[in-house]
Amino acid sequence: MVRFLVVVGLFMLSVGCSDQEERNREEGANSPDRMETEISSVQTIASHLEEPWEIVQFEERIYVSERNGSIVEIESNEYQRKPVELDEELAEEPEAGLLGLVIPEDFTQTNRAIAYYSYVQEGEVYQRVVAIIEREEVWKEDYTLIDQIPGGTFHQGGRIEIGPDDKLYVTTGDATEPDLAQNKESLAGKILRVNLDGSVPSDNPFPGSLIFSLGHRNPQGLAWTEGDQLYATEHGNQAHDELNRIQAGANYGWPEIEGDQGQSGMQTPIVHSGEETWAPSGLTYYDDHFYFAGLRGEAIHRYSLDQEQLDVIISGYGRIRDVLATEAGLYFITNNTDGRGNPTSEDDQLMLKRWE
Repeated sequence: MVRFLVVVGLFMLSVGCSDQEERNREEGANSPDRMETEISSVQTIASHLEEPWEIVQFEERIYVSERNGSIVEIESNEYQRKPVELDEELAEEPEAGLLGLVIPEDFTQTNRAIAYYSYVQEGEVYQRVVAIIEREEVWKEDYTLIDQIPGGTFHQGGRIEIGPDDKLYVTTGDATEPDLAQNKESLAGKILRVNLDGSVPSDNPFPGSLIFSLGHRNPQGLAWTEGDQLYATEHGNQAHDELNRIQAGANYGWPEIEGDQGQSGMQTPIVHSGEETWAPSGLTYYDDHFYFAGLRGEAIHRYSLDQEQLDVIISGYGRIRDVLATEAGLYFITNNTDGRGNPTSEDDQLMLKRWE
């Protein structure tokens, strides 16, 4: 049984209209007004998170990874922050750190989760995917599934999810070397598919390779429909951010094409941001809709596959890093403390938008 400790600086509260009006006045032009239809049904679950990156639900608990190397666990009114003891020191490059987190179904028996983190070796930035095991006061790196994924100054990728086929899917960025995305000998700029023991699935599209799809710039969101079709969000070059339908062995074009551009043997997105910027990160699916987080766009977008319609449903909270749809509602985390936002005194926060 996990023992919960109250973390100094974290607390629970509900957000009301009067609180929001005061907060908007304090933030001024740096933060647009929240959509009026959303205010009453959004509540803050935890505050003072430190560069949070991923939300994971396991049974009645919520886990949030933080780029500085901690995991925050929240259940009811109790929560704790535990450091993760890793074999390599976390890289300090922009967008690097402890990123993706997933909790397998057998966690109750094994105490093992899976994480994605960035490190430096001989002056080079790399990423690795590792099993981590929870102890009384810390998490500890246990063993490696994938190592030496290329990293760079930017574009570290970092999202990991277990698919309906019980395989682990991993997004990797192009490590600020665009040509790596088209190189099948490199793990950069790809979506990878791996067995939970780190071996290569026998039915991967390229025999003996972890690569599931290629030609990605910096994908940071993964989600499946009820029909087990995979989709991913991806950061474009300045603009032309994308939502893609992912097919085994397909090439998504970066750096050869983007947006509506086409080329033989390369896929185009189902929707993209055009000349605007979403900077999309986490992606989730619920009740025939996709929901994805926007960083520079500072919003949560909803996309209907049936109607092919894209809407902004939540805004005014600053940068949004991840979203998670549950029966209770839509969880999301702000990312205003990552050096690119305008944090309030309560940031960063885990919030819940209840279904209406």
